[in-house]
Amino acid sequence: MREGLSEAGYVEDRNVTFEYRYAEGKFERLPQLAAELAQRGVSVIIATPRTEIAAKSATATTPIVFMSGTDPVRAGLVQNLARPTGNITGVTILAHDLETKRIGLLRELIPDLQTMAILEETNHPEAPFRRQQMQLAAGNLGIPIRVVSTADERDFDGVFASLRREGVGALLVGVSIYFANMRERLASVAAVHKIPTMYEFREFAQAGGLMSYGASIPEAYRQVGRYVGKILQGSKPADLPVIQPTKFELVINLKTAKALGLDVPPALLARADEVIDE
Repeated sequence: MREGLSEAGYVEDRNVTFEYRYAEGKFERLPQLAAELAQRGVSVIIATPRTEIAAKSATATTPIVFMSGTDPVRAGLVQNLARPTGNITGVTILAHDLETKRIGLLRELIPDLQTMAILEETNHPEAPFRRQQMQLAAGNLGIPIRVVSTADERDFDGVFASLRREGVGALLVGVSIYFANMRERLASVAAVHKIPTMYEFREFAQAGGLMSYGASIPEAYRQVGRYVGKILQGSKPADLPVIQPTKFELVINLKTAKALGLDVPPALLARADEVIDE
């Protein structure tokens, strides 16, 4: 984000200052934190995933630039992607809309896949939509699907052990900020219980996860920085279209695949944007 902002000539502690607010995992605090920033009279509020609605509710005047994992229209952030109204615009990585593609990739990797599960963050606001999409995709492939949920890393071992006992052939980890922060732990538990697991971002595969498919998080934040720079230079959020990803990255951790005894099809390897083998 700082790189994108610097393209407009803004550098932290030189000609721009940041005020940070952290919910520390307590999402109920988000409205209060967003209101604090709005009352401070900041020039722009940058809203990260899970904070966008709180930011929008806090002010109708302070410009807001979001980075969102969901469809901004479905979430009620904007009415139109090309011409957002009011004081808000940003970047979406459409993370929650790619689960059908991820299920297809899992089936391609494991052609004889008979059953699979989805790990959801408990009470995640996008869970109902995402679950509907995944169950539809799995149903079209004829694969029974089980949904499990947690919001506590202390449950990971128990969840994976249960899935292993039930003979679940693969797991899809739902999009979640909490899960992203726990990516190394999730990858480790999946390896211990030998469950092929699919994730949303390359950072999971780099942490030891089997495979990921999604947009680039660094590039999304770079775009956020560019938009913040434009607003500081006088542009209005309503004149800046919501940016959607044009490229999605497939990353395969071949070392993890070998440890699981999986032979990755050559055609799938050929389509990968990155293959990790060390």
